[in-house]
Amino acid sequence: MPPTLASLVHHSALKLTVRAGEDRLDAPVRWAHASELADPVPYMEGGELLLITALKLDAEDREAMRRYVKRLAGAGVVGLGFAVGVHYDDIPEALVDAAREEGLPLLEVPRRTPFLAISKAVSAAIAADQYRAVTAGFAAQRELTRHTLTDGPEGLLAALASQVDGWAALYDASGAVVAAAPDWAGRRAARLTAEVTRLRERPAPASSVVAGPENEDRVELHSLGTGRRPRAALAVGTASAPGTAERYAVHSAVALLTLTTERSRSLHAAEQRIGAAVLRMLLAGEPDHARAVAGDLYGGLLDAPFRIIVAQGVADGDALGALAEAAESAAARSGEAVLVVPEGERLVVLAADGGTVVGACCDHAAAREAARKADDDELVVGLSAPAGPITASAAYKQAEQALSVARRRGRVLVEHEQMAAGSVLPLLADDAVKAFADGLLRALRDHDATGRGDLVASLRAWLSRHGQWDAAAADLGVHRHTLRYRMRRVEEILGRSLDDPDVRMELWLALKATSADTA
Repeated sequence: MPPTLASLVHHSALKLTVRAGEDRLDAPVRWAHASELADPVPYMEGGELLLITALKLDAEDREAMRRYVKRLAGAGVVGLGFAVGVHYDDIPEALVDAAREEGLPLLEVPRRTPFLAISKAVSAAIAADQYRAVTAGFAAQRELTRHTLTDGPEGLLAALASQVDGWAALYDASGAVVAAAPDWAGRRAARLTAEVTRLRERPAPASSVVAGPENEDRVELHSLGTGRRPRAALAVGTASAPGTAERYAVHSAVALLTLTTERSRSLHAAEQRIGAAVLRMLLAGEPDHARAVAGDLYGGLLDAPFRIIVAQGVADGDALGALAEAAESAAARSGEAVLVVPEGERLVVLAADGGTVVGACCDHAAAREAARKADDDELVVGLSAPAGPITASAAYKQAEQALSVARRRGRVLVEHEQMAAGSVLPLLADDAVKAFADGLLRALRDHDATGRGDLVASLRAWLSRHGQWDAAAADLGVHRHTLRYRMRRVEEILGRSLDDPDVRMELWLALKATSADTA
């Protein structure tokens, strides 16, 4: 505890007497300062015990004393010490009354007590308080370190919450709460996700102070990690601003969690190298070797149906990093195994079919789809169908095909099932297909534009009826000989035979592509 007016009054060597403000003696004293200026306020910072002999004051002038005391109280002076037996044998009643009216503690200093003794007492008490705080800080650091080594981050958070008499929470790279202490703090910490996200957008190390949900408490947020993108964040909630000892504890927790995070990054890099080797073996058709290398790290993942995600982004952008964080954070929260392999401008993710990780990646892509701009092609994702270790190579090709279709369609994510199921017509929306169709049918449309026939509609009716003349002519409301004449004109204009099944297929797809474009 810092020195207070009460502790100075109870100091046996100082012999101070309280003459006013008895109910405010618990105010902490930041310093003891002697000044005989008529207005010392410009030189005050607040929290001082001002010591005077009234050398330049008319201490018997009531109005002057009211103004003097009012200025001192307004400047944050916590007490006034008046030396008797120097210029006044006793404290003038005008000053005593003014101090009582303002509620400013007034202490009588006997002649045998020099101001220097009071200053030394305050300085010694402040030094002792700082020493206690530093000692408590080192003790807290040792305690936090012990819990970190024995119980991990969860133990550190519990110890930190106890040290600051509040709560603490740890967030992962995506801003989700991964641990909190006490248990009830998890819900409170989860409501600060937006603040954590804003903090992570700043270069590390970064910190901020925010009001807790519904102004329940004061919360400090600290980013963790030394890289350009912080890997985690720490939140510490307290009822008021932490003291010196609590501040040591918070800073120690930040340092320990940063070390843990950086160590985790090194382990993570090693895991990614193993994951890259496992992926290469799977794609090479060596599932047994892949299982042997994966061991317990990815072994469970290879024993169940999985999906392969292939994503492509800008090499110097953050899109792939954000997708990797979404996958790894989902895996950490759910306890699922996941294999994440960066490949330059590509990212490969292997995750359990129907699991949380695949869902998180799809949700991440959907969010980018909703927020993207028309010319934004920073991230493109392809998702394979469910597969196993033996069919991993085929699943990888499926993901690449889906990625290619997503890029052509201007989509963020395409799933292979969307290509393999249902109608082929959605694939005709590709710009290259449309250009081919327009080129193939242009001569027929130019002919129809002259009013000399309706070759395009006749061709569509004939193809839809599989070359049946009577049925197609009936659909058009013309004689079958008229339809035969029109089909001969189509062959003449295109220079191609309608007896060729490839020609009929190309023309039918061209008609479908152009009709889909105008629908």
